[in-house]
Amino acid sequence: MAPTGPGRDVAIVAFAQSDHRRRTDELSEVELLMPVLHQVLDATGLKTSDIGFTCSGSSDYLAGRAFSFTMALDGVGAWPPISESHVEMDGAWALYEAWVKILTGEADTALVYGYGKSSPGEVRDVLTRQLDPYYVAPLWPDSVSLAALQAQALIDAGDTDETALASIAGRSRAAATANSHAQVRGSRAQGEYVVRPLRTGDCPPIGDGAAAVILAAGDRARDLCARPAWIRGMDHRIEAHSLGVRDLTDSPSTRLAAERAGFFERPVDTAELHAPFTSQEVVLRKALRLGEDVSVNPSGGALAANPVMAAGLLRLGEAAARIHRGDSDRALAHATSGPCLQQNLVAVLEGES
Repeated sequence: MAPTGPGRDVAIVAFAQSDHRRRTDELSEVELLMPVLHQVLDATGLKTSDIGFTCSGSSDYLAGRAFSFTMALDGVGAWPPISESHVEMDGAWALYEAWVKILTGEADTALVYGYGKSSPGEVRDVLTRQLDPYYVAPLWPDSVSLAALQAQALIDAGDTDETALASIAGRSRAAATANSHAQVRGSRAQGEYVVRPLRTGDCPPIGDGAAAVILAAGDRARDLCARPAWIRGMDHRIEAHSLGVRDLTDSPSTRLAAERAGFFERPVDTAELHAPFTSQEVVLRKALRLGEDVSVNPSGGALAANPVMAAGLLRLGEAAARIHRGDSDRALAHATSGPCLQQNLVAVLEGES
């Protein structure tokens, strides 16, 4: 777990996101991102020059060019020089870096954003580049096929069935009807098989989008937000790289990250889970021991909008937004990266009474 400074409390004080769409051919990454950055800054009244640290998450593989994140800095404004960093990961991991930066006292505020345009290429093929480069990646198993292996393992173990998976899809997309930013809203048929046992409805939509949050410490957070979402703990863990040595029906890394973040100390009322496939919600619910009394993905989750490199940050932002509005008092936010829930980040957020 990250080192904590004495009495250093950090909160998410603002959250903004784009409207997630199947294609944004008319927009560059900068044009996609700029309205979101303006919105999150306006929510606090801060200017770029007021921000102590800026951190972003994106992928050069999606953009198709090296160091693509440097172009996105045009949306932030890198002159005069700013303290800035980048992770080749989902924006949730950029938030983790910014959190550590504030905990160590090197900044009091941070701007974090993540963005991705999946529409220009075949995202199922792009994600194969995450795999073991010697034994797995040369076979080009795509992300849906690997998720289908996990889903079939769950069915074989008796943990779920296709009817239960369809109910997860229906519940998530019905919840998204209240989310004006979601790409897919409302109940719909499960559709044809993509890779058995996963149907179209079990898989996330492909689309473009961006998200941003602002972090602040202590009284600065209270000045910027009426009800800050305090980060009570955050941790991330990774499974073995080889799929063959993992139990795909369980996620010990999620459980360990949750334990280190203090999740099991008290019940939560909300859980925003980054589960791009219905079967992955089954795994996460089991690992986190979530009961029916917990509202899971009231935003619709990744089944309603899954912009690669921003979907995990969205889970943190959506959980924080519910605390800001008073709809939640203690929430869990989860982000994942890699095949079959390989890497997992868990954060526990709380509001003040």
